[in-house]
Amino acid sequence: MNQKLQAVIAETEKAVIGKRNTLLWVTLAMLAGGHILLEDIPGVGKTTMALAFCRAMQLEYGRVQFTPDVLPSDITGYSLYDKETGRMEYQRGAILCNLFLADELNRATSRTQSALLEAMEEGQVTVDGTSHPLPKPFCVIATQNPTGAAGTQRLPDSQIDRFMIRLSIGYPRTQDETEMILRHQGGRPLDRVSCIMTAAELSRMQAECAAVYASRELAEYVVALIAGTRTSPDLARGASPRATLGVMSMAKAHAYLSDRDYVIPADVRAVFSTTVAHRLILTPDAEHAGKNAFDIANEILAATPVPGVLDRSAARRMPAQSSDGTAAPPQTKSRQGGPRT
Repeated sequence: MNQKLQAVIAETEKAVIGKRNTLLWVTLAMLAGGHILLEDIPGVGKTTMALAFCRAMQLEYGRVQFTPDVLPSDITGYSLYDKETGRMEYQRGAILCNLFLADELNRATSRTQSALLEAMEEGQVTVDGTSHPLPKPFCVIATQNPTGAAGTQRLPDSQIDRFMIRLSIGYPRTQDETEMILRHQGGRPLDRVSCIMTAAELSRMQAECAAVYASRELAEYVVALIAGTRTSPDLARGASPRATLGVMSMAKAHAYLSDRDYVIPADVRAVFSTTVAHRLILTPDAEHAGKNAFDIANEILAATPVPGVLDRSAARRMPAQSSDGTAAPPQTKSRQGGPRT
């Protein structure tokens, strides 16, 4: 299975150059059944990345460019009277797909943004009192321009909390931008992305990730880390119980991508900060001191005791860790067979 995931990442790299770590994080979140928020300036490849994953995984794709005049019914669908049947018939909304791209989400009104909440949490939309299940697998990749850009507004905390991770792609390196120009000379690189797996295979992988074993000690470790966010003097508000489940789901995906069917502390440590940082609200004093949520999450990670080895059989199978107990990102193999991160 991991060979297919490696091939998926290789295919997306045809269109998204030099951002392998970002592609790995998106893959982890999709395996964990989560949603991804991409916060960056326009033009760095957010939409291209979403399209590349759709093509590589053969996902049904839906996209809405959010503007102030987009209505909730554009997202969820609406009922329309059918004269032939004499009944109201449901018209599908754009969100009924496998991968929904909410482009520039923070340009929409609060009412329209709220149309995503039920879909992201419960996997369904309700129109005129009737619930309509979304296809499986289902994932939202939302993009937003940095707060303060023209025509933007802050996303509500309830929506931020529904995203498994928040990423920033950033500017490409000089050599990667040069390569981007050269690849566009032969047509759109996105058109050269091939299908590697199907939506059904992704669903099966998600089920396998959910079945990855996590002991009580590991669950207690995750809870201790989350508790640290709620007692930190630098945070006005810590992570929610939804974040607790998100950290464990991401840790299981990390273990799965690392060819293990059990979670170790290194998996939790590898995903904790990226999974919780966007959910944290700093105190005014912490903001004034120039701190950021990611650094505070790392401080909590360093201060929380790591549980010991679970059992002797697991100890014999555990991969080596660095001196501070952290794990490297999951390794994938290049076509030449060497490790690449």
